Amino acid sequence: MLAIGIAVAFLAAAAVVMVLPPGARHGDWLPLHLAMAGGATVAIAGVMPFFIAALAAAPPSDARLRIAAVLACATGAISISVGVIAGISVVASVGGLVFVSGIALTAAVILGPLNHALGPSRGIVARGYLAALAQVGIGASVATLYVAGWPPVVAAWAASKPAHAWLNLIGFVSLVIATTLLHFFPTIVGARIVVRWSTRWTVCGLGAGPPLVAAGMITTSDALAWMGAALVVTGAAALALSTWATWRTRGRWTTDPGWHRFATVAMLSAIAWFQVGIAIAVGRLALFGATPASWSLDAVVAPLVVGWVGLAVLAAATHLVPAVGPGDQSAHARQRQILGRFSVIRLVAANAGTAALAIGVPLHLDGLVTAGGLIVTGMLATTGALIISSIVAGSLPTMRRAVGMDKAGQ
Repeated sequence: MLAIGIAVAFLAAAAVVMVLPPGARHGDWLPLHLAMAGGATVAIAGVMPFFIAALAAAPPSDARLRIAAVLACATGAISISVGVIAGISVVASVGGLVFVSGIALTAAVILGPLNHALGPSRGIVARGYLAALAQVGIGASVATLYVAGWPPVVAAWAASKPAHAWLNLIGFVSLVIATTLLHFFPTIVGARIVVRWSTRWTVCGLGAGPPLVAAGMITTSDALAWMGAALVVTGAAALALSTWATWRTRGRWTTDPGWHRFATVAMLSAIAWFQVGIAIAVGRLALFGATPASWSLDAVVAPLVVGWVGLAVLAAATHLVPAVGPGDQSAHARQRQILGRFSVIRLVAANAGTAALAIGVPLHLDGLVTAGGLIVTGMLATTGALIISSIVAGSLPTMRRAVGMDKAGQ
């Protein structure tokens, strides 16, 4: 719950700063950093150990380590933001080190349950998670060396920057979300978890492709970059096929329609935006080759960050709070009612706002960007308030019982 709450706060902050003047937010860097290093990474650090323990049918790692991983990722992301915006390299560098330590702690806490697995452990999922953490560790370390002013990295930053983006955005966040969806999406729609060929290709394509693209960028090798891009396209297509196969075997929910609707449609929308973002990124790579011009943050920030990452995190939080959050069965029922409010309006706003940003940001249409930013911000604020309200609704009965037991004991 701590990770979900912090992640939603980061996403809301990212949406708010999108409406600031470009100079104040360093172009698209600040909203992207808040959404990715903040929102997505904190959510991953908090939820990934839960999924691994559940799949392995083993006790989770020590709670203190899990909380430390979440707080390290959050503190590191905030420190990097402050250091870069204020121009204080020491703060940004220390923040980078703290962030990388949070990634290392996350790897440690997911390895713990695997060593004591009683169940099948879903090896393909564990391998996907570890590959993703390795890629973000490398990408974040390179960026930390850059903000620290290490001459070799600074001199090669024109080529290293796109490599950093591919490793973090595609090789880490996208791989983690896609790998999680292989077992989480069937849970959302009420279908069986089945390991298909598309399941394996999703992890292999998104796991092996980004490092090859990054290597191609650094070495200016078109062959390496295009090979990696082909694998990424394969992984994205495999995710779409796996989603379709799962959708065809979905269950028919008869209760809590709003809650099911938002979680399901938001996740389907996220997967659709992922396909759009990958098509744009790979299309530019095919057009420009392994050059810095092939990577355009303006072109992919809306579909990949707002549409893919943002909607996936909100859909996951919506489903998870009543499933693993505080409270008894009656409290969980209340949470589902809260999280299902205004589901259609929020879904329309999310996709309309993302579409406005996807068109307005690359074409520099300020009015469309402002409108899209305001729509997305409103949707995030509403959904975030509902998530927090549902957590409070689940916590209050437990707190009241605890107070009553204390009084009875006295």
